[in-house]
Amino acid sequence: MRNWIVLVVCCLLQHVLSAQPSGKEDLRFDSLPSAWDEAIPLGNGMLGTLVWQKDQKLRLSLDRADLWDMRPMKGLHRKEFSYQWIRGQVLKKEYGVVQEYFDRPYNDDPAPSKIPGAALEFNTDGWGAVRSVHLQLANAICEVEWSNGVRLQTFVQAIQPVGWFRFENIDPAVLPELVAPKYQGNIDPSARGNVEGDDLALLGYKQGVVERGPQGTLLYDQEGWGGMSYQVSVRWKKIDAHTVEGVWSISSRYRGGKMPGRKAPGSSKEDPRATELTANALQRGYTADYTAHADWWWLFWRRSAIGVPDRVIEKQWYMEQYKFGSAARRGAPPISLQAVWTADNGRLPPWKGDFHHDLNTQLSYWPCYSGNHLEEGLSYLDHLDANKANYKRYTKLFFQSPGLAVPGVTTLDGTEMGGWVQYSLSPTVVAWLGQHYYLQWRYSMDRVFLRDRAYPWIREAAVFLESMTHERDSLGKRKLPMSSSPEINDNSLSAWFPRNTNYDLALMKFTFRTAAELADELGLKDQSLHWKKVLAEFGDFALTGNRELMFAPGMSYNQSHRHFSNMMAIHPLGLIKWEDGDSARAIITHSIALLDSIGPSAWCGYSYSWLANLKARAKDGEGAARALGIFARAFCAPNSFHLNGDQTKSGYSGFTYRPFTLEGNFAFAAGLQEMLLQSYAGFIEIAPAVPKQWKDLSFKSLRAEGAFLVSAEKRDGWFKEVSILSEKGGTTRLKLPFSVYTIVSHKGVFVKDERNGFLKLTTIPGGKLVLRAKGPVDSKI
Repeated sequence: MRNWIVLVVCCLLQHVLSAQPSGKEDLRFDSLPSAWDEAIPLGNGMLGTLVWQKDQKLRLSLDRADLWDMRPMKGLHRKEFSYQWIRGQVLKKEYGVVQEYFDRPYNDDPAPSKIPGAALEFNTDGWGAVRSVHLQLANAICEVEWSNGVRLQTFVQAIQPVGWFRFENIDPAVLPELVAPKYQGNIDPSARGNVEGDDLALLGYKQGVVERGPQGTLLYDQEGWGGMSYQVSVRWKKIDAHTVEGVWSISSRYRGGKMPGRKAPGSSKEDPRATELTANALQRGYTADYTAHADWWWLFWRRSAIGVPDRVIEKQWYMEQYKFGSAARRGAPPISLQAVWTADNGRLPPWKGDFHHDLNTQLSYWPCYSGNHLEEGLSYLDHLDANKANYKRYTKLFFQSPGLAVPGVTTLDGTEMGGWVQYSLSPTVVAWLGQHYYLQWRYSMDRVFLRDRAYPWIREAAVFLESMTHERDSLGKRKLPMSSSPEINDNSLSAWFPRNTNYDLALMKFTFRTAAELADELGLKDQSLHWKKVLAEFGDFALTGNRELMFAPGMSYNQSHRHFSNMMAIHPLGLIKWEDGDSARAIITHSIALLDSIGPSAWCGYSYSWLANLKARAKDGEGAARALGIFARAFCAPNSFHLNGDQTKSGYSGFTYRPFTLEGNFAFAAGLQEMLLQSYAGFIEIAPAVPKQWKDLSFKSLRAEGAFLVSAEKRDGWFKEVSILSEKGGTTRLKLPFSVYTIVSHKGVFVKDERNGFLKLTTIPGGKLVLRAKGPVDSKI
């Protein structure tokens, strides 16, 4: 048995060799950024920093993911807070009071909200101009050099809650300054609104005090709302006459001693305070912490690699992988709108830095599956499971229904925040979240996860949605009492539809189909039969006469919009698949063509990322690559942050503003992966949607459904080699990227050539197949 385990491990290591970033993907500048949202980002899922320059000083913005003002949304939880009451107002067409009660508080009140930590500043007078700024992706370290020879190295330690800075060739008399957020003072009247962020002073906190202690220490304690507090600690020491090393950390405390939205760690002991964390770090030392940090990143980058001839797209993909590794970590909160890079401009972050589950969190985790980062992806599902009791409270309070529902906009512990209620209180939010449980199962084939987490979530979502769809339409099909499609018609009365929108219908069909599939997998035949019966009671998707997906019966796709909610059945849910034949292909082709023809005037950056995924599902490599290129060139800051609006003002969107959010970044990575590998249709397809001009490409260890790791190499327009490693064993089919091939090795793999361009592979755990083309003439695709 031991020898077999060693063999599997060796196969895994061989399969992912040479996957480190080469350096060409790194960020390099000849000056420090002068804006927080263009800064160099560093992070470990819990802590984050932004490296930039403010008022001619070097500035490190310090953040922690669980710093939250958790006060209840003012006026939200009144006696009218119920789905049935809102429906009554819709039927009476007296909707203004709904907007007043449940939409306005999110817009008018500054909290609940994510809040910033602090900032470290260094006076650089006398250092001269910045000579270079370099973010090394391979080691996740930022280096800055000045013309007088001063050199900074700074990183956020990958597995410890601390950040480090090291200065060489510096006068040790230079001392850091710890700058507290401005929680008191005159309120900037222009700093109002969710896009730009409210003034921090509106929170009404008593301003904390920064204390400079003996022997190189700084300490800042800040009280927040309702017993929450946080502490920032900085320590540094002189190494020699011209070298200084320092460390910082942030700790948080909530009433009750437990971070909201996180499962109890198995011990009632509170997390260490920042002062303890920095003291321990100094004892370990910079070198020891950096070594452990670099080792973590070495393993992270071994998970997958991509090489494509479009250097802009390739570099952007590596930046997205880097940011994902910096923002996603088990034991930390999941990726919010800005993750660990909260605004450092005296304001609250755009849209309160919250958890938007009507698109944003879902897109943020798209790349973890085929990108082979399932462990980091579990941070999302850990958070959802930890908050399940709170979601059940909400389900009973708002819907008066059994099962499980989730608010569309939430705080750290999953509490509803209101906002446009068609989406912030939508009944199908739980279904889209459920897809991530399904994907984690399909890509890992972890049967314990299936039994204990995936099916329980989806089963409870199905119980809830069954209870919500007792009403029937004129054709006798199940329907919600009222339906919506994010964020069509904004928050107006007309944003409610009397029949199922294609968005809601797709999510409900997915839930019942998946519940039946997973129940079958677990041998729960009666439950599977029940879910299949419920699924059969839903109607078909609303289509135009030209077979285009509509928003809802009676409303075609007739307006540009950032959220392609009518297209959910194509991607991400895969209910309408290209592989299903001519009818499905017509729906996909015509729906995307209509999207293109109406144009992008109301799109955001993430719309282009999503469009790339859609076009990849339509096998349109040129279209997918064009969408990714527009995203990278027009919607991102120089540091790769997604700024939502068209920064080039080239007509790619009517929005030219710049609120930073992350979902577009991560959906971009998923789009490129979708171009290179697809497995959603029951077989593995290599490069299903790449431009014809991409003559040379390669990828290593992209993950397919069934827990297969796939690598491929294409040179001079033809595929040379494909390898597939089976983690868990099982059966799959491979669509061959060449017509004449040689089996180089097939240890633990039984290969059957089906003589139709497919191979059937039956594998044991650790089984590996390597195929090589016999010649270029027969290998072009």
